[in-house]
Amino acid sequence: MQGFSRFVWAHSARKWIAGAFGLGALVGCQWAMAQAPDAEAAASKQEQARLADTDTLLALTNDGAVLYAQDSPKLSGYQYCSQAVALAEAGEFRQSVRAASKALHLANATRDPNLLAMANRDLAIVYSYSGQLEKAVEFAREALKHPARDPKLVVGPVHKVIGDVQTRRGDYAGAVQSYDTALANSSRRYAPLVQSSLVNALIESGDAARARQLLGTLPPPREAPLAAQLDRTRARLLLAENKPAEARDLYLQLTTRSVGTDSGYYQLWAWDGVARSELALGQKQAAAEAVGRALGGVDAVRAKFRSEEFKMGLFSDLQAVFERGVGLYSDVGDARQAFELSERSRSRALLDAVRGRARVSSEAAATVDLATLQRTLAPDERVLQFHALPDRLQTWVVGPSGIEAKSIAIKRDDLIELVETFRNSVVRGRRAAIANADKLGAALLGPLALKPGERLVIVPHGPLHYLPFQALRLNGRYLIETNPVSVAPSMSIAVQLAQRSPRVDAALVAFGNPRIEDKYDLPGAEVEVKQLAQLFPRNNVYMGAAATKTQFRDVAARAPLMHVAAHAEADQIDPLYSRILLANEDGKQNFLEAHEILGLPMQGTALVTLSACESGLGRIAQGDEVLGFTRSFLSAGTSSLISSLWPVADDATAILMSTLYAELAKGRDIQQAMQAGQLAVLKEPRMSHPFFWAPFNLIGNWRLKVGSPA
Repeated sequence: MQGFSRFVWAHSARKWIAGAFGLGALVGCQWAMAQAPDAEAAASKQEQARLADTDTLLALTNDGAVLYAQDSPKLSGYQYCSQAVALAEAGEFRQSVRAASKALHLANATRDPNLLAMANRDLAIVYSYSGQLEKAVEFAREALKHPARDPKLVVGPVHKVIGDVQTRRGDYAGAVQSYDTALANSSRRYAPLVQSSLVNALIESGDAARARQLLGTLPPPREAPLAAQLDRTRARLLLAENKPAEARDLYLQLTTRSVGTDSGYYQLWAWDGVARSELALGQKQAAAEAVGRALGGVDAVRAKFRSEEFKMGLFSDLQAVFERGVGLYSDVGDARQAFELSERSRSRALLDAVRGRARVSSEAAATVDLATLQRTLAPDERVLQFHALPDRLQTWVVGPSGIEAKSIAIKRDDLIELVETFRNSVVRGRRAAIANADKLGAALLGPLALKPGERLVIVPHGPLHYLPFQALRLNGRYLIETNPVSVAPSMSIAVQLAQRSPRVDAALVAFGNPRIEDKYDLPGAEVEVKQLAQLFPRNNVYMGAAATKTQFRDVAARAPLMHVAAHAEADQIDPLYSRILLANEDGKQNFLEAHEILGLPMQGTALVTLSACESGLGRIAQGDEVLGFTRSFLSAGTSSLISSLWPVADDATAILMSTLYAELAKGRDIQQAMQAGQLAVLKEPRMSHPFFWAPFNLIGNWRLKVGSPA
């Protein structure tokens, strides 16, 4: 294979895709070189090519023009604005952006400054809701540049968005100023929402006196959910005023409050408030019991986006309740309860992510307890589970006969910085990556007393999902040199996946170099697929124009092993709109989006390999795993997935994939085959840097085997 296809493509291609789709984190790219260059030079060029932004004002305006041309019937710009707000409040973030983009297009076409202001306002709101905070501020400030017919419809909401962003970043003093500006420029109807957000920011900033004064002026909300949120704020204020007993009494009253179909959700937060009050009173056991009550019905209330929390500045985070429980049980020495609570916090997270937009099997919702997990583990298998708490990293090493809990003194913010520093040094090909691997390996793995040869199933948390554990070093050696490694979004899911397909037929279905247009050609991917097909006489290969979405959907239900060598895009605002770029059909682009994968019958597919740039990336749900292709394929029925953490090098990928599949064809399990593939690249002197051999993760069923080829 030549050079680095799937790695960096021309700037014009980046510009085109940003304009056509307005998607985040474009990850398919191309250039060709006679030989693989050194890691730092290659990564530097890759980084430069990724500087072009997406979801910019120009990109979204162009996107809106394309989408508007396809619409029938066509709406007015102001109707698209209304549509954007409604979709954002329903949690349909990408669809909301598309509606606002059409309004942007019409505003520019008709030269309507008022519509420009309102469309940018709506974009600011949806990006704030989706957690894309820099984009939210960018569009908020853009909205303020355009004169609005009624400034109170723009200026107030836009400054509230800025205040919301500052609150979520911990800049409470700045948030108070922004909310004050919003309040001075809000309509009578909108002002109470701003006041509520201001009260919460004042509480967090330590100005309880002003918060109390302002709270007394708020009119009772007419909607039950908003009234419940306001009472939560009253109880929070009592805690801030150092009145925990009074706060507990008010929270206890709220545990019986009826809020229609959402009563369970608000009762959950009331019990969490009781727990925080008991902690303030020094009653850890009572606090633990209250957290247990809070989380007792969590599964029934999670799968919904609640915009009223954003309207009132509360930004509720269910993971914070789990964190409280994990920390409390760890503090009292109950490793089993802490581990099982950590497990519960992640195994249901797909429901949070899709917010009711996709069918999820009951299997995906189930969790296994510690005893069940231990019975499934072989003597040489160990589970390494992590939970990043604000003040520490909680870890558990689980074997068939025991569990060891360790608390590592790394604050979550420090952990984020450590992981980012290491990733940057790897992805940029820096020599410092080796020293960083030693440092991080000593911090994260050193306390765990791992033994060489143990098969490791790692369950990351938070920032650790971006970390290539195989590239950490202990005692001067990479982890992959001493231990087979795989990753799982949760151990409950991994156990179910391992039981689903222990061995499958040696039949390969492969898609390579889908034909879109010249600038997307991947000749290296075509060679890769042809080489892999030679290892499996039973194969179906779809190249170029034949590698279509229609063909993918047709074979999805009957492909034991599926390999996809193509461009991929991760959508940062809504992971369910991440897509794999497959071949044009009927002269039109027809890409496969993650939400479509969720609906495919892939229970018969044991392994999907996404040989594409950064296919494993997506947005991290707070405290949980990366959401995107990984979750889509596993939820659709696939039991194992191989995906990448950064742009991949063709030469290295050729060695890794050919070794991996050759080992599979010989009957070795997927975890051992993956180890062999990574070591094969590592042993090449010019590819010994982790940039080349460590990008791919094995996710899911670590025991998978395939039958020997005929």
